[in-house]
Amino acid sequence: MSATNQGARIAVYTGSFDPITLGHMHIIDRASRLFDSLVIGIGINADKRSLFSPDQRRELVRQVTGNLSNISVEFFDGLAVDFVRSLGSRVMVRGIRPLTDIAGEFTMMMANRQLDEDIETVFLMADERFGHVSSSLLKQIASVSDDDQQLAKFVPQQIIAPLREQMRAAAAQS
Repeated sequence: MSATNQGARIAVYTGSFDPITLGHMHIIDRASRLFDSLVIGIGINADKRSLFSPDQRRELVRQVTGNLSNISVEFFDGLAVDFVRSLGSRVMVRGIRPLTDIAGEFTMMMANRQLDEDIETVFLMADERFGHVSSSLLKQIASVSDDDQQLAKFVPQQIIAPLREQMRAAAAQS
């Protein structure tokens, strides 16, 4: 999506989304109601080993956000503030889990303000039922549990089969 609508309130939610979780979805749903347009920025970090390729992550995010008409999904590498600015946005959305994320997110927000004081960070507190959900936790659960209903407590239903497939492929490569 091109952020060319003058006056449109565009926000950007960045992350690795490897894979997207119910916690991410909760933040996306809430942010999509606060802004005219929400760009989901999938960060590409060549130094980080991801379970899903960037294209797979984009496709999974698109699948689970397809019901939200004001969402687009883009890749970025480099600084998030540069990505936000390149889209014509001045708002970065960050989801925070109680206690675990506050210090790190505050530090990142302060650094981002130094890099571009015109970009505001909007924090959305994760709902208590998602406060413990992380991509690394669900990968641990997926590696030891065959119960899809257990995984459905952490990821959208559409993510379970691809997650299991990627976990099998990763285990086979080890």
